[in-house]
Amino acid sequence: MDVISVIRTKRDKGELSPEQIDWVIDAYTRGVVADEQMSALAMAILLNGMNRTEIARWTAAMIASGERMNFDALSRPTADKHSTGGVGDKITLPLAPLVAACGAAVPQLSGRGLGHTGGTLDKLESIPGWRALLSNEEMLHVLDTTGAVICAAGDGLAPADKKLYALRDVTGTVEAIPLIASSIMSKKIAEGTGSLVLDVKVGTGAFMKNIEDARELASTMVALGTDSGVKTVALLTDMATPLGLTAGNALEVRESVEVLAGGGPADVVELTIALAREMLDAAGVKDADPAKALKDGSAMDVWRRMIAAQGGDPDAALPVAREQHVVTAPSTGVLTRLDAYDVGIAAWRLGAGRARKEDPVQAGAGVELHAKPGDTVTAGQPLLTLHTDTPEKFDYALKSLESAWDIAAPGTAFTPNPIVLDRIA
Repeated sequence: MDVISVIRTKRDKGELSPEQIDWVIDAYTRGVVADEQMSALAMAILLNGMNRTEIARWTAAMIASGERMNFDALSRPTADKHSTGGVGDKITLPLAPLVAACGAAVPQLSGRGLGHTGGTLDKLESIPGWRALLSNEEMLHVLDTTGAVICAAGDGLAPADKKLYALRDVTGTVEAIPLIASSIMSKKIAEGTGSLVLDVKVGTGAFMKNIEDARELASTMVALGTDSGVKTVALLTDMATPLGLTAGNALEVRESVEVLAGGGPADVVELTIALAREMLDAAGVKDADPAKALKDGSAMDVWRRMIAAQGGDPDAALPVAREQHVVTAPSTGVLTRLDAYDVGIAAWRLGAGRARKEDPVQAGAGVELHAKPGDTVTAGQPLLTLHTDTPEKFDYALKSLESAWDIAAPGTAFTPNPIVLDRIA
Protein backbone atom coordinates (compact mmCIF):
# COMPACT_ATOMS: atom_id res chain seq x y z
CA MET A 1 0.00 0.00 0.00
CA ASP A 2 1.32 3.47 -0.79
CA VAL A 3 -0.15 6.93 -0.37
CA ILE A 4 0.30 7.97 -4.00
CA SER A 5 -2.02 5.22 -5.21
CA VAL A 6 -4.60 6.19 -2.57
CA ILE A 7 -4.48 9.84 -3.68
CA ARG A 8 -4.75 8.84 -7.33
CA THR A 9 -7.77 6.63 -6.67
CA LYS A 10 -9.74 9.51 -5.21
CA ARG A 11 -8.29 12.06 -7.63
CA ASP A 12 -9.66 9.93 -10.46
CA LYS A 13 -13.09 9.68 -8.77
CA GLY A 14 -12.62 6.10 -7.68
CA GLU A 15 -13.93 4.43 -4.52
CA LEU A 16 -11.36 3.90 -1.78
CA SER A 17 -11.26 0.30 -0.58
CA PRO A 18 -11.60 -0.54 3.13
CA GLU A 19 -7.94 -1.57 3.11
CA GLN A 20 -6.84 1.73 1.56
CA ILE A 21 -8.83 3.73 4.12
CA ASP A 22 -7.57 1.72 7.10
CA TRP A 23 -3.99 2.01 5.89
CA VAL A 24 -3.94 5.73 5.07
CA ILE A 25 -5.58 6.77 8.37
CA ASP A 26 -3.18 4.60 10.38
CA ALA A 27 -0.16 5.71 8.36
CA TYR A 28 -1.05 9.40 8.68
CA THR A 29 -1.54 9.05 12.44
CA ARG A 30 1.91 7.43 12.74
CA GLY A 31 3.57 10.10 10.58
CA VAL A 32 4.31 7.79 7.63
CA VAL A 33 2.00 9.88 5.43
CA ALA A 34 3.10 13.54 5.38
CA ASP A 35 0.83 16.55 5.84
CA GLU A 36 1.20 17.58 2.19
CA GLN A 37 0.12 14.12 1.05
CA MET A 38 -2.92 14.05 3.31
CA SER A 39 -3.70 17.59 2.10
CA ALA A 40 -3.81 16.29 -1.47
CA LEU A 41 -6.11 13.43 -0.47
CA ALA A 42 -8.37 15.79 1.50
CA MET A 43 -8.68 18.07 -1.53
CA ALA A 44 -9.51 15.07 -3.75
CA ILE A 45 -12.22 14.07 -1.26
CA LEU A 46 -13.57 17.64 -1.23
CA LEU A 47 -13.78 17.70 -5.04
CA ASN A 48 -14.95 14.14 -5.70
CA GLY A 49 -16.78 13.10 -2.55
CA MET A 50 -17.18 9.76 -0.80
CA ASN A 51 -20.08 7.32 -0.72
CA ARG A 52 -21.72 6.12 2.49
CA THR A 53 -19.59 2.97 2.66
CA GLU A 54 -16.37 4.99 2.40
CA ILE A 55 -17.53 7.53 5.01
CA ALA A 56 -18.50 4.79 7.47
CA ARG A 57 -15.14 3.06 7.04
CA TRP A 58 -13.20 6.36 7.28
CA THR A 59 -15.05 7.16 10.52
CA ALA A 60 -14.39 3.68 11.93
CA ALA A 61 -10.70 3.95 11.05
CA MET A 62 -10.40 7.27 12.88
CA ILE A 63 -12.14 5.80 15.95
CA ALA A 64 -9.78 2.80 15.80
CA SER A 65 -6.76 5.13 15.76
CA GLY A 66 -7.21 5.67 19.51
CA GLU A 67 -9.13 4.74 22.62
CA ARG A 68 -12.84 4.77 23.45
CA MET A 69 -14.28 6.26 26.63
CA ASN A 70 -17.06 4.85 28.76
CA PHE A 71 -19.45 6.70 31.06
CA ASP A 72 -21.39 3.72 32.37
CA ALA A 73 -20.23 4.47 35.91
CA LEU A 74 -22.03 7.83 36.00
CA SER A 75 -25.28 8.07 37.91
CA ARG A 76 -27.07 9.99 35.15
CA PRO A 77 -27.51 9.56 31.41
CA THR A 78 -25.12 11.33 29.04
CA ALA A 79 -26.06 13.77 26.29
CA ASP A 80 -23.74 15.72 24.06
CA LYS A 81 -24.17 18.37 21.38
CA HIS A 82 -22.06 19.35 18.41
CA SER A 83 -22.34 22.38 16.17
CA THR A 84 -20.89 22.39 12.67
CA GLY A 85 -19.68 25.92 13.31
CA GLY A 86 -20.96 29.41 12.80
CA VAL A 87 -20.35 33.06 13.59
CA GLY A 88 -21.21 34.12 17.12
CA ASP A 89 -22.09 30.52 17.93
CA LYS A 90 -21.43 30.49 21.65
CA ILE A 91 -24.32 28.11 22.37
CA THR A 92 -22.19 25.36 23.96
CA LEU A 93 -21.20 27.69 26.79
CA PRO A 94 -24.67 28.21 28.31
CA LEU A 95 -26.05 24.90 26.97
CA ALA A 96 -23.75 22.42 28.74
CA PRO A 97 -24.41 23.75 32.27
CA LEU A 98 -28.10 24.22 31.47
CA VAL A 99 -28.58 20.56 30.47
CA ALA A 100 -26.57 19.46 33.50
CA ALA A 101 -28.79 21.56 35.75
CA CYS A 102 -31.78 19.67 34.31
CA GLY A 103 -30.46 16.21 35.12
CA ALA A 104 -28.26 14.88 32.30
CA ALA A 105 -24.47 14.63 32.25
CA VAL A 106 -22.79 16.56 29.42
CA PRO A 107 -19.33 15.32 28.30
CA GLN A 108 -18.68 18.11 25.80
CA LEU A 109 -15.54 17.56 23.75
CA SER A 110 -15.02 20.77 21.80
CA GLY A 111 -12.60 22.16 19.24
CA ARG A 112 -10.78 25.29 18.20
CA GLY A 113 -11.68 27.77 15.52
CA LEU A 114 -11.90 26.63 11.91
CA GLY A 115 -11.55 29.40 9.34
CA HIS A 116 -14.08 32.18 9.93
CA THR A 117 -15.93 30.23 12.64
CA GLY A 118 -15.04 30.53 16.30
CA GLY A 119 -13.86 27.66 18.49
CA THR A 120 -15.40 26.88 21.88
CA LEU A 121 -12.02 26.15 23.45
CA ASP A 122 -10.57 29.44 22.18
CA LYS A 123 -13.51 31.26 23.77
CA LEU A 124 -13.21 29.56 27.14
CA GLU A 125 -9.45 30.05 27.25
CA SER A 126 -10.12 33.78 27.55
CA ILE A 127 -11.23 33.02 31.14
CA PRO A 128 -8.14 33.41 33.38
CA GLY A 129 -6.81 30.04 34.50
CA TRP A 130 -9.27 27.85 32.58
CA ARG A 131 -7.77 24.66 31.15
CA ALA A 132 -8.94 22.90 27.99
CA LEU A 133 -6.59 19.93 28.32
CA LEU A 134 -7.75 17.40 30.90
CA SER A 135 -6.73 13.80 31.44
CA ASN A 136 -9.49 11.21 31.12
CA GLU A 137 -9.51 10.91 34.91
CA GLU A 138 -9.85 14.69 35.33
CA MET A 139 -12.62 14.82 32.72
CA LEU A 140 -14.59 12.09 34.50
CA HIS A 141 -14.08 13.81 37.87
CA VAL A 142 -15.37 17.17 36.60
CA LEU A 143 -18.29 15.45 34.90
CA ASP A 144 -19.18 13.44 38.00
CA THR A 145 -18.95 16.38 40.40
CA THR A 146 -20.47 19.19 38.32
CA GLY A 147 -22.58 17.38 35.70
CA ALA A 148 -20.82 19.04 32.75
CA VAL A 149 -17.36 19.34 31.30
CA ILE A 150 -16.14 21.22 28.20
CA CYS A 151 -12.66 20.21 27.16
CA ALA A 152 -10.39 19.20 24.31
CA ALA A 153 -10.38 15.65 23.10
CA GLY A 154 -7.44 13.89 24.72
CA ASP A 155 -4.49 12.74 22.64
CA GLY A 156 -5.72 9.18 22.92
CA LEU A 157 -9.19 9.90 21.50
CA ALA A 158 -9.36 9.69 17.68
CA PRO A 159 -5.79 11.04 17.26
CA ALA A 160 -6.14 10.73 13.49
CA ASP A 161 -8.91 13.31 13.59
CA LYS A 162 -6.91 15.69 15.76
CA LYS A 163 -4.20 15.83 13.07
CA LEU A 164 -6.63 16.03 10.17
CA TYR A 165 -8.86 18.65 11.85
CA ALA A 166 -5.99 21.14 12.08
CA LEU A 167 -4.84 20.36 8.55
CA ARG A 168 -8.29 20.97 7.03
CA ASP A 169 -8.38 24.46 8.51
CA VAL A 170 -5.31 25.61 6.60
CA THR A 171 -5.78 23.75 3.29
CA GLY A 172 -9.23 24.93 2.16
CA THR A 173 -10.86 21.55 2.78
CA VAL A 174 -13.04 22.34 5.80
CA GLU A 175 -16.25 22.19 3.73
CA ALA A 176 -15.89 18.56 2.56
CA ILE A 177 -19.02 16.80 3.82
CA PRO A 178 -17.35 13.37 4.25
CA LEU A 179 -14.55 14.94 6.29
CA ILE A 180 -16.92 17.02 8.41
CA ALA A 181 -19.17 14.04 9.14
CA SER A 182 -16.36 11.63 9.95
CA SER A 183 -14.48 14.20 12.03
CA ILE A 184 -17.45 15.00 14.20
CA MET A 185 -18.78 11.48 14.55
CA SER A 186 -15.44 9.76 15.17
CA LYS A 187 -14.87 11.96 18.21
CA LYS A 188 -18.43 11.70 19.47
CA ILE A 189 -18.66 7.91 19.09
CA ALA A 190 -15.22 7.37 20.64
CA GLU A 191 -16.18 9.75 23.43
CA GLY A 192 -18.84 7.31 24.57
CA THR A 193 -21.86 9.58 24.96
CA GLY A 194 -25.22 7.82 25.06
CA SER A 195 -27.03 10.44 22.98
CA LEU A 196 -26.06 13.24 20.65
CA VAL A 197 -27.79 16.32 19.26
CA LEU A 198 -26.24 17.89 16.17
CA ASP A 199 -26.64 21.58 15.36
CA VAL A 200 -26.07 21.77 11.60
CA LYS A 201 -25.73 25.39 10.55
CA VAL A 202 -27.14 26.65 7.23
CA GLY A 203 -26.36 29.97 5.53
CA THR A 204 -23.60 32.32 4.51
CA GLY A 205 -21.77 32.05 7.84
CA ALA A 206 -21.88 28.24 7.87
CA PHE A 207 -19.85 25.68 5.95
CA MET A 208 -23.15 24.44 4.50
CA LYS A 209 -24.46 27.37 2.45
CA ASN A 210 -27.73 25.76 1.38
CA ILE A 211 -30.27 23.56 3.10
CA GLU A 212 -29.81 20.63 0.69
CA ASP A 213 -26.12 20.26 1.62
CA ALA A 214 -26.99 20.70 5.29
CA ARG A 215 -29.59 17.93 5.09
CA GLU A 216 -27.05 15.65 3.41
CA LEU A 217 -24.52 16.29 6.16
CA ALA A 218 -27.11 15.91 8.92
CA SER A 219 -28.49 12.68 7.48
CA THR A 220 -24.96 11.27 7.08
CA MET A 221 -24.08 12.01 10.70
CA VAL A 222 -27.39 10.80 12.11
CA ALA A 223 -26.90 7.50 10.26
CA LEU A 224 -23.31 7.15 11.50
CA GLY A 225 -24.42 7.76 15.09
CA THR A 226 -27.49 5.54 14.98
CA ASP A 227 -25.53 2.66 13.41
CA SER A 228 -23.02 2.94 16.25
CA GLY A 229 -25.69 2.74 18.96
CA VAL A 230 -25.73 6.45 19.82
CA LYS A 231 -29.22 8.02 19.84
CA THR A 232 -28.66 10.87 17.38
CA VAL A 233 -30.85 13.72 16.17
CA ALA A 234 -29.99 16.85 14.14
CA LEU A 235 -31.45 20.34 13.98
CA LEU A 236 -30.77 22.51 10.94
CA THR A 237 -30.40 26.08 12.20
CA ASP A 238 -30.03 29.45 10.52
CA MET A 239 -26.59 31.02 10.09
CA ALA A 240 -27.31 33.78 7.59
CA THR A 241 -26.89 36.31 10.42
CA PRO A 242 -24.45 36.04 13.35
CA LEU A 243 -25.90 34.50 16.50
CA GLY A 244 -26.33 37.01 19.27
CA LEU A 245 -24.55 40.35 19.31
CA THR A 246 -20.91 39.28 19.47
CA ALA A 247 -18.33 37.33 17.44
CA GLY A 248 -15.01 36.85 19.20
CA ASN A 249 -13.65 34.92 22.15
CA ALA A 250 -14.00 36.96 25.36
CA LEU A 251 -16.88 38.93 23.81
CA GLU A 252 -18.86 35.69 23.40
CA VAL A 253 -18.05 34.45 26.91
CA ARG A 254 -19.42 37.70 28.30
CA GLU A 255 -22.63 37.26 26.30
CA SER A 256 -22.96 33.62 27.39
CA VAL A 257 -22.79 34.65 31.03
CA GLU A 258 -25.58 37.15 30.35
CA VAL A 259 -27.71 34.27 29.03
CA LEU A 260 -26.94 32.17 32.12
CA ALA A 261 -27.96 35.15 34.25
CA GLY A 262 -31.42 35.08 32.67
CA GLY A 263 -30.81 37.73 30.00
CA GLY A 264 -28.89 37.82 26.74
CA PRO A 265 -30.00 38.09 23.11
CA ALA A 266 -33.31 36.42 22.26
CA ASP A 267 -31.91 34.27 19.43
CA VAL A 268 -29.17 32.81 21.64
CA VAL A 269 -31.70 32.04 24.39
CA GLU A 270 -34.15 30.47 21.92
CA LEU A 271 -31.58 28.14 20.35
CA THR A 272 -30.03 27.22 23.70
CA ILE A 273 -33.40 26.15 25.05
CA ALA A 274 -34.36 24.30 21.84
CA LEU A 275 -31.13 22.27 21.89
CA ALA A 276 -31.44 21.64 25.64
CA ARG A 277 -34.90 20.16 25.15
CA GLU A 278 -33.61 17.88 22.37
CA MET A 279 -30.68 16.72 24.51
CA LEU A 280 -32.84 16.00 27.54
CA ASP A 281 -35.35 14.11 25.42
CA ALA A 282 -32.61 12.04 23.77
CA ALA A 283 -31.14 11.23 27.18
CA GLY A 284 -34.55 10.17 28.51
CA VAL A 285 -34.77 12.96 31.11
CA LYS A 286 -38.43 13.81 31.66
CA ASP A 287 -40.24 16.78 33.19
CA ALA A 288 -37.23 19.14 33.10
CA ASP A 289 -37.75 22.79 32.15
CA PRO A 290 -34.63 24.39 30.63
CA ALA A 291 -36.27 27.83 30.49
CA LYS A 292 -36.86 27.69 34.25
CA ALA A 293 -33.27 26.56 34.91
CA LEU A 294 -31.98 29.64 33.09
CA LYS A 295 -34.24 31.94 35.07
CA ASP A 296 -33.75 30.47 38.55
CA GLY A 297 -29.94 30.51 38.52
CA SER A 298 -29.38 26.75 38.64
CA ALA A 299 -27.66 26.73 35.22
CA MET A 300 -25.40 29.59 36.35
CA ASP A 301 -24.47 27.59 39.47
CA VAL A 302 -23.34 24.66 37.30
CA TRP A 303 -21.38 27.04 35.03
CA ARG A 304 -19.47 28.49 37.96
CA ARG A 305 -18.64 25.04 39.38
CA MET A 306 -17.62 23.74 35.94
CA ILE A 307 -15.32 26.70 35.19
CA ALA A 308 -13.71 26.50 38.66
CA ALA A 309 -13.24 22.73 38.37
CA GLN A 310 -11.14 23.32 35.23
CA GLY A 311 -8.94 25.93 36.92
CA GLY A 312 -10.83 29.01 35.78
CA ASP A 313 -11.98 31.95 37.87
CA PRO A 314 -15.67 32.62 37.09
CA ASP A 315 -15.40 36.02 38.79
CA ALA A 316 -12.29 37.22 36.95
CA ALA A 317 -12.47 40.13 34.55
CA LEU A 318 -12.40 38.99 30.93
CA PRO A 319 -9.77 40.37 28.53
CA VAL A 320 -10.68 43.54 26.65
CA ALA A 321 -9.04 44.53 23.37
CA ARG A 322 -6.82 47.59 23.54
CA GLU A 323 -8.34 49.25 20.47
CA GLN A 324 -11.89 49.74 19.16
CA HIS A 325 -13.26 51.10 15.89
CA VAL A 326 -16.93 52.00 15.45
CA VAL A 327 -18.68 51.40 12.11
CA THR A 328 -21.74 53.60 11.68
CA ALA A 329 -24.91 53.11 9.64
CA PRO A 330 -24.59 54.94 6.30
CA SER A 331 -28.32 55.65 6.03
CA THR A 332 -31.61 55.58 7.91
CA GLY A 333 -33.97 52.65 7.45
CA VAL A 334 -34.57 49.00 8.28
CA LEU A 335 -31.58 46.71 8.49
CA THR A 336 -32.59 43.74 6.32
CA ARG A 337 -29.29 41.85 6.09
CA LEU A 338 -26.14 41.53 8.18
CA ASP A 339 -24.01 38.85 6.59
CA ALA A 340 -22.65 36.25 9.00
CA TYR A 341 -19.74 35.28 6.77
CA ASP A 342 -18.53 38.86 6.33
CA VAL A 343 -18.74 39.48 10.09
CA GLY A 344 -16.89 36.20 10.74
CA ILE A 345 -14.11 37.15 8.33
CA ALA A 346 -13.81 40.55 10.01
CA ALA A 347 -13.51 38.93 13.45
CA TRP A 348 -10.91 36.50 12.08
CA ARG A 349 -8.89 39.33 10.51
CA LEU A 350 -9.00 41.27 13.77
CA GLY A 351 -7.25 38.38 15.52
CA ALA A 352 -10.12 36.24 16.87
CA GLY A 353 -9.19 33.34 14.56
CA ARG A 354 -6.10 31.81 13.01
CA ALA A 355 -4.65 31.63 9.51
CA ARG A 356 -2.31 28.73 10.36
CA LYS A 357 -2.92 25.89 12.80
CA GLU A 358 -0.09 27.07 15.09
CA ASP A 359 -1.25 30.72 15.24
CA PRO A 360 -2.34 32.23 18.57
CA VAL A 361 -5.65 34.05 18.87
CA GLN A 362 -6.41 37.33 20.60
CA ALA A 363 -8.81 36.84 23.50
CA GLY A 364 -10.33 40.31 23.20
CA ALA A 365 -10.58 40.57 19.40
CA GLY A 366 -13.87 40.40 17.52
CA VAL A 367 -16.96 42.22 16.37
CA GLU A 368 -19.79 43.60 18.47
CA LEU A 369 -23.18 44.10 16.79
CA HIS A 370 -25.42 47.03 17.73
CA ALA A 371 -28.33 46.07 15.45
CA LYS A 372 -29.77 42.91 13.90
CA PRO A 373 -31.91 42.43 10.78
CA GLY A 374 -35.37 43.83 11.42
CA ASP A 375 -34.08 46.72 13.54
CA THR A 376 -34.52 50.34 12.46
CA VAL A 377 -31.23 52.22 12.27
CA THR A 378 -30.44 55.91 11.91
CA ALA A 379 -27.67 57.32 9.74
CA GLY A 380 -24.56 57.82 11.87
CA GLN A 381 -25.56 55.50 14.69
CA PRO A 382 -23.15 52.70 15.68
CA LEU A 383 -23.77 49.56 13.65
CA LEU A 384 -20.70 47.50 14.62
CA THR A 385 -17.72 47.93 16.93
CA LEU A 386 -14.48 46.24 15.95
CA HIS A 387 -12.12 45.11 18.72
CA THR A 388 -8.41 44.24 18.42
CA ASP A 389 -5.05 44.65 20.12
CA THR A 390 -3.45 45.43 16.75
CA PRO A 391 -5.09 48.50 15.18
CA GLU A 392 -3.25 47.98 11.90
CA LYS A 393 -5.74 45.16 11.33
CA PHE A 394 -8.74 47.52 11.17
CA ASP A 395 -8.40 48.39 7.47
CA TYR A 396 -8.14 44.72 6.49
CA ALA A 397 -11.19 43.85 8.58
CA LEU A 398 -13.19 46.77 7.21
CA LYS A 399 -12.67 45.52 3.65
CA SER A 400 -14.59 42.35 4.51
CA LEU A 401 -17.52 44.47 5.73
CA GLU A 402 -17.89 46.68 2.63
CA SER A 403 -21.00 44.80 1.45
CA ALA A 404 -21.97 43.12 4.72
CA TRP A 405 -25.36 44.76 5.19
CA ASP A 406 -28.45 46.07 3.44
CA ILE A 407 -30.59 48.93 4.75
CA ALA A 408 -34.06 49.32 3.23
CA ALA A 409 -36.36 52.34 3.30
CA PRO A 410 -37.89 53.27 6.67
CA GLY A 411 -41.02 51.27 7.39
CA THR A 412 -40.04 48.34 5.15
CA ALA A 413 -41.61 45.11 6.41
CA PHE A 414 -39.11 42.44 7.37
CA THR A 415 -39.53 38.85 8.56
CA PRO A 416 -36.39 37.14 9.86
CA ASN A 417 -35.62 33.50 9.19
CA PRO A 418 -36.69 31.10 11.95
CA ILE A 419 -33.79 29.89 14.09
CA VAL A 420 -34.65 26.19 13.65
CA LEU A 421 -35.20 25.30 10.00
CA ASP A 422 -35.65 21.52 10.16
CA ARG A 423 -35.18 18.41 12.33
CA ILE A 424 -33.66 15.12 11.18
CA ALA A 425 -33.76 11.94 13.28
